[in-house]
Amino acid sequence: MPPRSEEPRRDATGSRRDSSRGGRDDVPRSGEPRIGGISDARAYTPRGRTIREGGSATRTGAGGGGQQRRTPRSSRSGDPFRPALQVLDGGRAGTTRTGRRETGAGGRAGVVRSVSARPVREPFDDDDEPTPSRRSPGPRRPQRPAARRASRKPRRPPRLADPRRRLRLGTLLVLALFTVIGIRLIILQTLTPPAFADGGLNKRVVSVELPAPRGAIYDRTGAPLAHSIEARYVFADPTMIEEKDRITTAKRLSPLLGVPASELAEKMKRRKLPGTTKDSQFAYLARGVDIDKAKQIMALDLYGIGVHRDERREVPGGDLATNLLGFVSQDMVGLEGLEAKYDDLLEGQPGKRTYEVGRGDLAAPIPGGYSETTEAKPGGSLELTIDRDLQFRAQRILRNQLEQIRGSVGAAVIMEIPSGEVLAQASYPGYDAADPGRVNSPADRADAATNFVVDPGSIHKAITYGAALQESVITPDTTFPVANTITRGGVPFEDTHPANGRRMSIPGMLAFSSNIGTIEIAEKLGRDRLIDYQKRFGLGQPTGEGMPGEAHGRLLPADEWSESSYGSVPIGHSVDATPLQMAAAYAAIANDGTYVQPHLIKNVIGPDGKRTPGAAPVTRPVLSSQNAAALRRMLEAVTTIDGPEGQATGLAAAVPGYRVAGKTGTGLRYVDGKRQPGAVGSFVGMAPAEKPRYVVAVFAWSPGGEGSAVAAPAFREIMGFTLHHYRVPPSAEPAPKFTVFP
Repeated sequence: MPPRSEEPRRDATGSRRDSSRGGRDDVPRSGEPRIGGISDARAYTPRGRTIREGGSATRTGAGGGGQQRRTPRSSRSGDPFRPALQVLDGGRAGTTRTGRRETGAGGRAGVVRSVSARPVREPFDDDDEPTPSRRSPGPRRPQRPAARRASRKPRRPPRLADPRRRLRLGTLLVLALFTVIGIRLIILQTLTPPAFADGGLNKRVVSVELPAPRGAIYDRTGAPLAHSIEARYVFADPTMIEEKDRITTAKRLSPLLGVPASELAEKMKRRKLPGTTKDSQFAYLARGVDIDKAKQIMALDLYGIGVHRDERREVPGGDLATNLLGFVSQDMVGLEGLEAKYDDLLEGQPGKRTYEVGRGDLAAPIPGGYSETTEAKPGGSLELTIDRDLQFRAQRILRNQLEQIRGSVGAAVIMEIPSGEVLAQASYPGYDAADPGRVNSPADRADAATNFVVDPGSIHKAITYGAALQESVITPDTTFPVANTITRGGVPFEDTHPANGRRMSIPGMLAFSSNIGTIEIAEKLGRDRLIDYQKRFGLGQPTGEGMPGEAHGRLLPADEWSESSYGSVPIGHSVDATPLQMAAAYAAIANDGTYVQPHLIKNVIGPDGKRTPGAAPVTRPVLSSQNAAALRRMLEAVTTIDGPEGQATGLAAAVPGYRVAGKTGTGLRYVDGKRQPGAVGSFVGMAPAEKPRYVVAVFAWSPGGEGSAVAAPAFREIMGFTLHHYRVPPSAEPAPKFTVFP
């Protein structure tokens, strides 16, 4: 390609052809066609090509008939979009456009110029002609025809990047992002919503315990023996009480709580939690405080002192049946007696209510917010066979008889015939349920009727005589001579009422409590049969009445009998029994020979008030009804014989107007297998003897042996009150007459 001249292009006369500059060149010479300047060099067609891209047209003028066409100088277009438009159009040349200037209004003739369309050199064309170089002014040389270049294949335009690939990639990335977000949302909403939903729940929820009162214990008439009432406990936060205010706070609380100020001040001292370095923030000051007193304490507005709901166990009768009922801890857990044995039944299951609340002044449940309630389950109740009036009277009589005897222990049992229900079960000493710790010894809180283990003594003779009747060893009319003493295994036995070898009747032997006569009858009965009847009458095993810790008693096994045992066992020694066991044995005689298990639980009352009868008592035949009636008749001699032959041992137990059958006894007391000093006096009897309704057993021990003088009178008072309380009519016929020495 020839170099481009820097000279401006001139016309045939040598003048410069630059219409873009001023001067005379702006006006064409006469008869010379004028070539337009850059401003009108191009005109766009609708396809984006100029009029110079039309081909190789010749220029004609008024005087230029045979000149060769000159290619006008190409100029750079001012249109920045032209190359792109040519590329999109495929590089084709446009049509020729003729530009012409009209004569102006001032008489100035316009120039009409015809310009051959010339292809513009594009960067993609290989065969474009070079732009003619500028020549110096002077005569124009005739141009030689340009050598025709070989035609080349046009260069292909560069291939642009495919936008669809980028769109696909971008779309995939966006879809992947939204897929991950969607999966995460699904996981949050379905798989782990509770974890996030409950994350802040603890900050706005409140839990309130719904109290469940402990069940009550009622007597057979429905009167409460022990029940729970709502109360309050008073507590202190020692970390909030200044040392200088501790004494003052204690003094203000002392009159209301009934606790010495020094004790309260000691409880308010700061203490470390066991095993930690943190200060304790809670200390009980009092439990079971009346609600009215708690309100007064709150009115004092003492800093660091609080009040909260509590429960207090109340025994309306004070010490009434406390040895039976037992007591509970401050946390309403049974510790002794029936409260302990039936703790699972009596204990209530507190409920719980958890709900959302607002904050500040709006600290109230949020309507429609989270709320969960576990209903409280009140404890069940017990209805005992105990008669409150009889229980009170039996305790009063027993206490009056024994409170003058220092260190004495006593028990009284009243059983109903034929049901076997225990109507009263009194113990001495007793204690106040409001302060169970105020006793001389924990043993003073025990139920003596089931834990007072004694040698029954002569009251055991009724078992020996009953077995002999049932086995036909004796009859009610049997008599035989009775010596003053007898020796068995080197141990002498004697009677307190010597017979001097005279013949005695069976009722006489019972009335005078003859040891000699009883031993001789037992020898005819035999060891094994006697042991068998002891078991039938319920000795040697707990009665299962319902009291916890009931003693078993003890029978001497046959292989442990010695020669002296043949003398001691029939008269009630070498045998251990409780007052309740002996009362149940006599109840079998009163019940026409049928043993009925003594029991305390009449009904179990559910939280809904439904009553379920207690377990049916165990029953078994021991004697025939005829032999039981005969034995009852012979036992009446104990309370009736009073004549020249002597006085029976149980005259003090007689109840005016009623026939009474029973037996006195004197035995020994054992504690942990050790014999205690003194003696146990007892009386067990039934009335009316012709058709017994009740059995009463009274036992009294004292270190000096005064119990024998207590038991019979106490029996008379208790039995008399029982008969009158239940309006039992007096006996229609008097007691039979007995002969001691026929």
